[in-house]
Order: sequence, then structure tokens, then C-alpha cells
Amino acid sequence: MKIIIAGAGNVGTHLAKLLSRERQNIILMDDSEERLAALSSNFDLLTVPASPSSISGLKEAGVKDADLFIAVTPDESRNMTACMLATNLGAKKTVARIDNYEYLLPKHKEFFQKLGVHSLIYPEMLAAKEIVSSIRMSWIRQWWEFCGGSLILIGAKMRKSAEILDIPLYQLGSAGLPYHIVAIKRGTETIIPRGDDAVRLNDIVYFTTTRKYIPYIRKIAGKEDYPDVRNVMIMGGSRIAVRTAQYAPDYMQIKIIENDMNRCNRLAELLDDRTMIINGDGRDMDLLTEEGVKNTEAFVALTGNSETNILACLAAKRMGVEKTVAEVENIDYISMAESLDIGTVINKKMIAASHIYQMMLDADVANVKCLTFANADVAEFTVPEGAKITKHKIKDLGLPKGTTIGGMIRDGEGMLVTGDTQIRPGDHVMVFCLNMMIKKIEKFFN
Repeated sequence: MKIIIAGAGNVGTHLAKLLSRERQNIILMDDSEERLAALSSNFDLLTVPASPSSISGLKEAGVKDADLFIAVTPDESRNMTACMLATNLGAKKTVARIDNYEYLLPKHKEFFQKLGVHSLIYPEMLAAKEIVSSIRMSWIRQWWEFCGGSLILIGAKMRKSAEILDIPLYQLGSAGLPYHIVAIKRGTETIIPRGDDAVRLNDIVYFTTTRKYIPYIRKIAGKEDYPDVRNVMIMGGSRIAVRTAQYAPDYMQIKIIENDMNRCNRLAELLDDRTMIINGDGRDMDLLTEEGVKNTEAFVALTGNSETNILACLAAKRMGVEKTVAEVENIDYISMAESLDIGTVINKKMIAASHIYQMMLDADVANVKCLTFANADVAEFTVPEGAKITKHKIKDLGLPKGTTIGGMIRDGEGMLVTGDTQIRPGDHVMVFCLNMMIKKIEKFFN
């Protein structure tokens, strides 16, 4: 597959690194030769020092043969222009990074497709949705709903109070067990568990279950004494903060602390009365205390500085906040954030890359999600007639090592699976696998 990535910024370089490992034919375009030089020597990809909105530059990159053209420069209008040109020069499919929510409205989809922009991606909006999912409950690290909540993925860290510690999974298992453990993050290692694996202290465990069994998962994870989230404090008035405040449920009270007075005035225009805007430095412990951080169930750090966000979450934890979320854009810091016990880490690059990666797959994939801490992905496949996965029971399929099926939705109802489950056409199947293995499992769904 020939893929051209326009823009060697954060999202573009992360995506290029991921896809180059997959032996895809990757071409990275950017105006800056300096940015490109660092990448071309370390990764298996070609670089073209040219403007993505230059016709001659696009031709030089070979856009007429491109299967996928991805424009992820920081400039929205440039991305749109590049995609329009790429389509007219022969690219089969285009994706543009945007920062205008209005473009995503369904009524505009056909308009943009006619122009040659086939898909739009808004990383800040995706990040905000992830934050809201993770702060719904103070005891979870990650939360993801499949098919409107028919099946749910929950990531939670195991403390001493967890009931399932040190018991082999085959001893926990029974035909009526209302959950499935699909992945375990232990230190720097991610495990797709087998029957003889066991959950250990401080593991982050990923469960699939149905909505009615969430209280049961909370009980066995030893999290019943964690408070429900009602009050949320956000440090930094970024675009992600605005979207987070807008997507948060009505019962949550939001406070945003922002240092820049002009930005505070803008936030007051953008957000309704449910959100309180405070002008001040979110690193000031006295200010946090004065604004009631000790009565806050969730603290979200969204400044442009990863180190500041991590340290602010550590301070909030020490002041008694149960749930903390840090935006960490430096990927090298993510494992450090976990070792310091920062609750949930949000990384725009990884979230955006997951959504773009989904577009490369030939099978019918409704969603791909990167589990930030776990170096693993989860994908939701729709099973077509005649697919290989329908030919045998799950235990006889020969699924690649490092993958597991976490559950499925049949006729709108979430179901957990066992080795004896037979998947049928029309089912929605949740597959968990170690990073970048989705392509290996895709053939089962074609």
C-alpha cells in the first residue's frame, strides 16, 4: 500500500514511524528538510522536501499512485487544499486533519467528498471524548463502549483490595463468568493472557463486560470505596479543555484554571454557565486549595507542557484527588507517567494515529483504539458472509499469538465468548492484539 503523509509534525512523524514498521510504502512530505533528515535515516521510508500544497511537490511524491494521502500539517486550510489537489492528481483516498468542529457535521460530509476530501480527523475532539470517558468513574483508567454500550471495555489498576489477585485465570473462569480479561499491563510488558496467567498487584487489567456487570467488576477490582465523579478541575484552557467541558455530562461541575486573561475571556464566550473559568496559575498549590481541589474527584492537566501536566497530577494526587488525567504528548514520558501512578494518560498523536490506521484496513472495521499504557490495540470488526472467522469455533481458528477475542455483539446484544463460540456473519467482534498486529488478524474477517 502506497501512503503519502503530508506534514512531519507530531502526528505525521508518529504515524510514519508506526506504518514504516508494517513494511508499507511510506512517503513523508514536509517543507522542512531538517525535520525529514532525522526520520529518513532511522526509519524505512522515503522523504520529499516539498510543500504539500504544491502541485509539482505532490507529483514528485508520486501522488497519482497513492492508495492513501494523509494531510496532518498544523494548518487546517493547507490540509484541505492538499487533499483536494491529491484527489485530482489521482490519490484513491484522502484524510485531512482539521480543527473546526463544524466540518464534521454529517450534512457536510458529501460536500467535502465532492471536493476530494474523503475523511476528516480532529485530534483535539477525539482526545476530549477519551478524557470524558475516563473521568466518568474515578476507579477506571480507560473506558470504551462498543455499539452504543452493548459491550464495554474497562481498564483498571489492581490494588491490594482486588479480589482476583494471584489466582490463575483458569481457576477464575467458568461458563457464566460475566467478564473476560483481554489484556494485562505489567511494568513495561503487555500480556494477552492465557489460562495459566494470573493478575498481580499493580497490574493494569483490561476487562470486557456488559453494562449490568460494571458494579461486579468494580467489586472484584476492589474499587467500591472510590467516589463518583461530580466535580472536575481542568488545568489549562486549551481546545481540548473546551471540548472536554462541552462533552462532560450535565451532572458534572467543571472548573478551568487558565493563566492567560485573554484566553479566559474567550473561554467564557465559548462555554456555558456550568463551567467556571478561573484566571490563575494551575501550578499554584494555594490557588488549587482555595478553589477546592480537595473536594474534587477528578483533576485534568491539559497545558502544552507534558512535564507540567505530570507534576500537576502528582500534586493533585497528594492533595487527595482520586482521579487524575494528564495530556502527555512526549511519547517517551508515557511509561514514566505510569511508573509515577498518574491515572490516565492522553496522547493526541496516538489517538489520531489509531483512527487513521483504521482507514488502511480492508476489512469492515468500525473502530480502532490504542490502549495508551498497554502497547495494544482493540478493533471492532463486522463479520461479512463467507469470512474465515465463521468457518470454525474460536478455539480452532488458529488466531495469531498475541491476539484474543474479547466479546461480540449479535442482534444488538453484547456477549462474551469462549473457545466453543461460533461467530456468524453480521456479528460485531472485538479483537485485542499487541501493537500493530491488526493487519495479521484482518485476513480472518475478509
